[in-house]
Amino acid sequence: MGMESTKNDGSSVIVINTQHAIFSLLFAEDGKQVFSGGMEGVIRRWRADDGHEVGDPIQTQGAYTMAAAMSPDHRWLVFGLYQHPHVRVWDAQSRQKVLDIGGHTSSVDSVDISPDSTKLATGSRDNQVYIWSMTTGERLVGPLQHGHWVVAVRFSPTGNRIATATSGSIHIFNSENGHQLLLIPFLCSLNLSSPLTWSADGLFAASHNEVKHFDTSSGSLLSKWSVPGGPRTSIVLSHNKRFAAIVAEKSLSFWETTTDKQIGAVINHASDVYPIALSPNDDYIATGENSGKVTLRSLREILPRSYLTRLPFTDIDDAAFKSWTQGDLTRAEELLTEVIAVPALHAHALAQRALVRSRLQQTDMALDDAKMSIEAQRSVIGYIAMAVSRIGNGDHELVIRAFDLVFTDGLATDNNFLLLIKAIILFECGKHHDAISRVDDLIDLVDDKSLYITVQAQMSVLLGAMLVSKGDYDRAMELLVRARDAIPVQTDPCLVVISLIFGWDFDTLDVAIRRQLQGCIKPFEDRGDAAMQSNNPNEAILQYSSALSLNPSNPAGLFVKRSKAQALLGSWEEVLKDADEAIKADPASPWGNDRRHAALHALRRYDEAIDAFTRMLSLIEGSDDQDIRQLATKYVSPSQSEKIVDNVVCGPSNTSPFVLIDVKSGFLCDGQKRLHAFKSEPEFKALHSSMTEELDDERIRRVVVEYFRYVTLSHVWQGKEPSFQDVNLAGSVWQLDSSPLNEKLRTFCEVVRTEGYRWAWSDTCCIDKTISMVLNQSLTMMYKWYEAAASTFVLLEDVDSLLALGNLIGSVWMTRAWTAQELLAAKVIRFYDRNWKPYLGDTRPNHKESAEIMQELADAIGVARQTIIAFNPDDLTIRARLRLASTRNATVEEDVAYSLIGIFKSDIRPHYGEGDVALGHLLEEIVARSGEVTVLAWTGKSSSYNSCLPATLSVYSRSPGASLAIEDAEMDVRVAALRKSLSQTDVNLLYDRVTRLSLARFANNRLHLPCVIFVVKRLGVQNFGGGREHCYRARVSGIGDVEFQTSDQLSPTEPRKLIFVHPWVRDLYDPLERFNWG
Repeated sequence: MGMESTKNDGSSVIVINTQHAIFSLLFAEDGKQVFSGGMEGVIRRWRADDGHEVGDPIQTQGAYTMAAAMSPDHRWLVFGLYQHPHVRVWDAQSRQKVLDIGGHTSSVDSVDISPDSTKLATGSRDNQVYIWSMTTGERLVGPLQHGHWVVAVRFSPTGNRIATATSGSIHIFNSENGHQLLLIPFLCSLNLSSPLTWSADGLFAASHNEVKHFDTSSGSLLSKWSVPGGPRTSIVLSHNKRFAAIVAEKSLSFWETTTDKQIGAVINHASDVYPIALSPNDDYIATGENSGKVTLRSLREILPRSYLTRLPFTDIDDAAFKSWTQGDLTRAEELLTEVIAVPALHAHALAQRALVRSRLQQTDMALDDAKMSIEAQRSVIGYIAMAVSRIGNGDHELVIRAFDLVFTDGLATDNNFLLLIKAIILFECGKHHDAISRVDDLIDLVDDKSLYITVQAQMSVLLGAMLVSKGDYDRAMELLVRARDAIPVQTDPCLVVISLIFGWDFDTLDVAIRRQLQGCIKPFEDRGDAAMQSNNPNEAILQYSSALSLNPSNPAGLFVKRSKAQALLGSWEEVLKDADEAIKADPASPWGNDRRHAALHALRRYDEAIDAFTRMLSLIEGSDDQDIRQLATKYVSPSQSEKIVDNVVCGPSNTSPFVLIDVKSGFLCDGQKRLHAFKSEPEFKALHSSMTEELDDERIRRVVVEYFRYVTLSHVWQGKEPSFQDVNLAGSVWQLDSSPLNEKLRTFCEVVRTEGYRWAWSDTCCIDKTISMVLNQSLTMMYKWYEAAASTFVLLEDVDSLLALGNLIGSVWMTRAWTAQELLAAKVIRFYDRNWKPYLGDTRPNHKESAEIMQELADAIGVARQTIIAFNPDDLTIRARLRLASTRNATVEEDVAYSLIGIFKSDIRPHYGEGDVALGHLLEEIVARSGEVTVLAWTGKSSSYNSCLPATLSVYSRSPGASLAIEDAEMDVRVAALRKSLSQTDVNLLYDRVTRLSLARFANNRLHLPCVIFVVKRLGVQNFGGGREHCYRARVSGIGDVEFQTSDQLSPTEPRKLIFVHPWVRDLYDPLERFNWG
């Protein structure tokens, strides 16, 4: 690798031998350095003035560099690589790689960056074009599919369009949405440099020794040039748009864009030239060759100066010009003083020194120079110097009169530029708004607006700085944002003139805009905070938006604040947008995810909300900031809240049937499936997402109870009802075969669903009766299931219409054993006829609130209405419950007992096949638990289980009879007689023995029953007929005459001892009262 400096074609040439083919070139922002890349697999920097390498090369991991671009704001360097589908982005200042953008599937041969430096366009050999975010690498547009290899992508000067070229056509797209706007047929060679460049009024396209200029609104051809050289042709336009540099293989030529004429001679190279590049100020041109040479030429030595600048003092001494442009005004003054001695340059040099002295604030001396310049030779620069030198004296009217002489003296040749200078002078005189307004008028007038927009931007920056210093941030922001959004690339040579005259720094204009805007951010943010404290979210949004519009370096906090203000207005989509922007701006901060969670929760996108919250917690826990890590303790993790919800769900699960029908899907679901279904529902997700800082147990319980509510069916079985196995085999209730009994189940589920419930239970299909343990547990729990149900729907299938009171009690449903507990246990009940119409047309949710219906039932079953409405087993005596059950029957003998388990709070274990033993077990338990002897007061057939117990409950339909009462007078006589026959000691002993008597009980299948025995003295037949029951009259000691019935035949003359036995009942004495024996 080497460097040589030679003279070629009359110009100074710097040739750098890299020994590797060069495919990409670009100049740094100041034009003083050039980047080269190619087959070497690295990117190198060279000084434009001497060709020496600067710094270490940028490594591309050996990949060829096919394309290169620098963002107009000078922040980013972008390179496209050969046989590599990625585009790499480097920080232009630090030279560190910041993005690796993937999306293509082949080499990226062309890249370009939008004028506002926010978008990156890439074209590839995969025939596709993409547009990406310059800062995040996010894909914005694309893929834009092409029919051939894409050799060029170029943004329009405004950035709203993008032109692409393939071997057969040019496409123009809307860069915002990718819509194709224009297709221009064009035979383009496959270049390694761009064949496209935008002009002020169209698009230049180069190929096969031709350059065509197209109208981009219609695609029509404006002009065509034939250029010397080979068929592979590339073009680049100067920054002042006055000329184009064109390479056709080995030949380099220059062309004037306004006349379509070639400028100067063709420059030939030893090998094919691939890339060409012009420096930002059009001082240098660089070419890269297949041989590995990078050639740098000074355009000032190739082209007439008129093509490079429009300075009104082109004859300035180079040394003075250099010092002046570098800001060394004292040295420039000295050099111009020397030039003044040259007669040919005398007048112009005086004017130039006047301008330098004005900047040095040597007002009087500057004015003298200007006057002498005009006296020596009237000139544009002389009158400008006269006006500028008077600014410092404060007589602004005289300043304008002096400047206007340039027009009256007939010297003006570029009126628009001079009007721009006049506007600047007005600005310098303090007439800021007048000056800006004049520039606005010029912008509307001229075709090439970039110079005027740039000057207006500089005015906005200077005025904005004044407004900021006065605290007028709103007006300052308006000016600065306008400048930021409008400012083009600052390369017009006239800017050099303005910079020399007025000292305005256009090179750092964009930096100045950003700096001024950054200074406005904090005040707007403070205003927004104050508005939030005053509960004025609209004002807060306005202020935060103003701050964000200034492109803060770290906008995440502002996006978070604005999202909170949007939340107060319920603008959740806007909250979400700001949250996503906050995350994009600062992915390591948890607070963007906090706002994202809030927005998604409000939008009911709960899964995403929970993910955002989980991400937020992860970022908090992993933060390097200890204070942030400590905040983790104030949050409830999703796993914690889910565990709490699971615990609460256990409550309804414990009192719910083992299996319920999901009326939404028709599936049979056990507890785990119901829990899984709950966790897939919005109700759970909303609960889960909302419990982030505090667990609301009451709300959890309320949501859980509401979701898990179920409705039970009370009906009379009719043949082969659909079973557990039937439903599972069909897949769901909704897929059962069509049959009356299946339709009954389906209609029940439909009614349940219509009433707003999710779960239903039917004893037909919700119990797997093939598993004895499940069946037995279900029978034991059934009363509690009906009691815990949200409602019980009673279907009276034998009733056609329920529009008349009294139809209900005539239904067979009123005679069934199981339906008694279903009626009494249910807290809420509704009666339907066979067509599922409400009884009496009563549509209220709970028929237990109907006095008419409840009174009809109370009269029918012989219990108080309130007992039916709010049944508690303890509200009825055991005998009353037995009497109620005695009117019911069951198709299965054991069900007579099993249906009473809940009503009697029994613990008996069901076991089908035990026959009337089941009833024996129940009655035995009742006696054992309560000592209730009225269970034993019955007449009829004895149970095979125990002769003291009946075989059926029907025996309890009759009253057990009343206890024999002794009149008070007779009681007094008997007590007096006892006093004579018993001592106090005997009485106390008897009393103590009575109080210690145990309750009635069964043991080893035998009844243990404390009794009072009465001897039968005489027996007579009252009615001895042919029936099963015989009536007798007996004279009983201590009682008197007694009539009784028995199925046994007793003979009055038979020599046997008969006794009457009365169970001992503790109610026969008052345990708190001792006898006072005499």
